[in-house]
Order: sequence, then structure tokens, then C-alpha cells
Amino acid sequence: MIDAANDIAGLSFEEALKQLETIVRELEQGNVPLERSIDMYERGDALRKHCDTLLKSAEAKVEKIQLGQNGEASGTEALDPQ
Repeated sequence: MIDAANDIAGLSFEEALKQLETIVRELEQGNVPLERSIDMYERGDALRKHCDTLLKSAEAKVEKIQLGQNGEASGTEALDPQ
């Protein structure tokens, strides 16, 4: 069996979001056995956390883009470690 954390860590934002949307849709239909629902919920939570991490990273990069005098992007500034 593939380690779920490693599996999720390798997903792009779009891939993780698509999987999360599928899980939500299936759970909302209500015809998933309880044990499977719990597994799906746990995977969904891990996918949500992964998406949140990727989104925060992207936001930090966008915030660090430097603009030149003409308003064009002129480079980036190193991210501050937190």
C-alpha cells in the first residue's frame, strides 16, 4: 500500500484539489459505508492541509515580487524563513 502522506505530498495543487472535490461529492451523496467515510474524511483533511500549504507558499512568492519604476516585475526578493 502506498503511504498516503507521501502520495499527497507529490500532488500539485490542482491534482489535490480535484481529489478533494471528488471526496466531498462522494461523502455528500451519503451512500458510502461508515468505515470508508472515515478513511475518505481523513484523506480529505490531509489533501486540504496540502492545498493550504501550497497556496500559502504561492501567496508568499507573489508578495515578494518586486516592481520596478515602470510598474513591471523586476525580480523577486528572497522569502523570509518563518
